[in-house]
Amino acid sequence: MHIKQIIIQGFRSYREQTVVEPFSSRHNVIVGRNGSGKSNFFYAIQFVLSDEFSHLRPEQRQGLLHEGTGPRVLNAYVEIIFDNSDGRLPLDTNEVSLRRVIGSKKDQYFLNKKSVNRTDVMNLLESAGFSRSNPYYIVKQGKINQMATAPDSQRLKLLREVAGTRVYDERREESQTILNDTIGKTKKIEDLLKYIEERLKTLEEEKEELKEYQKWDKMQRYYAHFVYKLASCLQYI
Repeated sequence: MHIKQIIIQGFRSYREQTVVEPFSSRHNVIVGRNGSGKSNFFYAIQFVLSDEFSHLRPEQRQGLLHEGTGPRVLNAYVEIIFDNSDGRLPLDTNEVSLRRVIGSKKDQYFLNKKSVNRTDVMNLLESAGFSRSNPYYIVKQGKINQMATAPDSQRLKLLREVAGTRVYDERREESQTILNDTIGKTKKIEDLLKYIEERLKTLEEEKEELKEYQKWDKMQRYYAHFVYKLASCLQYI
C-alpha cells in the first residue's frame, strides 16, 4: 500500500485546489524554495493520518484555514488516495480515498466519499499498521538531530515514543491510578461493613434485652392484675 495522490484545498498555504501526483511506491522527494509549502504539505498528511490534529477547538480549526488575500476561506480539506492493490486496508477496493474537511464549526471525515466518524477512520488505519499515538512513519525536521544532542533521559523518552512503549506506560499509570482508587474505595466499603456488623451486633443485644424486658413487663402486669382481682375478692369477705 502506498500514497497514490494527495489533494489539498484551503489548508494553510494552499488556497486553491492542489493535486500532487504521481507517487512512487518506493521513494519520493519533495523539493522547492523556502516558503513554497513543503512543510505545510507534510502537515497536510499528518492532518489526515496522525493524532496530532485531533480534537481541534474552533480557533485551532480556524488557524488551519488559508489566510491570504482575497475572499475569506471558510472550509479546507485534504484528501489522500491510497493504492490498496495489496489489500492492506481491509476494504474490497484497489483504491481508497480518505478525506478530512474542516471549517470553523465542522470537522468531518469521508472514506471513499462516504461520511464516517473519526474512531472508524483511526481503527481502519491501525488495522493497516498506522499507529495513532506513535506515527513512526513521519520523522519531522530536526528530530534526528534532537535525538543525537539530547541528554540520555530525553533520548530514552524519544526511543519509548518510537518503540510505542510510551502509550503503554501512560496506560499503566492510568491503570495504577484506577487500582489505587479501587483499593481506597474497597477500604471504605470494608470499614462500612465493619461498622454495620458492629451495629447489627449491638441491635441484636438490644433486641434480646427488649425481649427480656417484655417478658418481665408481661409478668409484672399479670401479677398486678392478679393482685387487683385478689383485693376485689377480699372486699366481699
